[in-house]
Amino acid sequence: MSEAFHEPRLALNRIYTKTGDQGETGLVGGQRVSKDAQRIEVFGTVDELNSFVGLVRISAADHKLVELELIFERIQHELFNLGSVLATMPQDLHPNQPRITQETIDQLEREIDLYNANLSPLRSFVLPGGTRICAELHVCRTICRRAERSLVTLSHNEEIPLEAMLYLNRLSDAMFVWSRWVNQALGEEEALWQPNKGAR
Repeated sequence: MSEAFHEPRLALNRIYTKTGDQGETGLVGGQRVSKDAQRIEVFGTVDELNSFVGLVRISAADHKLVELELIFERIQHELFNLGSVLATMPQDLHPNQPRITQETIDQLEREIDLYNANLSPLRSFVLPGGTRICAELHVCRTICRRAERSLVTLSHNEEIPLEAMLYLNRLSDAMFVWSRWVNQALGEEEALWQPNKGAR
């Protein structure tokens, strides 16, 4: 069994530090990089995704979808773990630094299979909607895809952990499955794409 990740060592006593006033920010290893650097773009998008997962988690609680609420809580921690490794240059990674592991990915794949098992086969593309939580999950799905695209761009010039790429890919698939599952669980029909409903 692998050792546990290190606990955070933070002391957030001040909210503003003025160290980023010149358009730079710090990585875990102490390097200063531009705030529009591709690495910053990636974990900034992961942070954005985490905020929306928090919104979905609240919606799941409102609908008494307890299992999903617990899953989304876990995913929020996983996204912080992902942010930790993305905020660190490869040479500065510590063996026990929070990160995404193969077990993290395996767990997502098990959940995708479980929640997809009783869904009807799709005969058309799905429109975000039906219920608010379904639409929120589609927002998460699309932000997750953007984070994945951004990570691919980063991988062209810098080393990135394969697990990070796999996790974002599986997570967006999971968000799609959960978006369909919640509509079914809440008794709402799926909104399917009908090309002839558009203006012609």
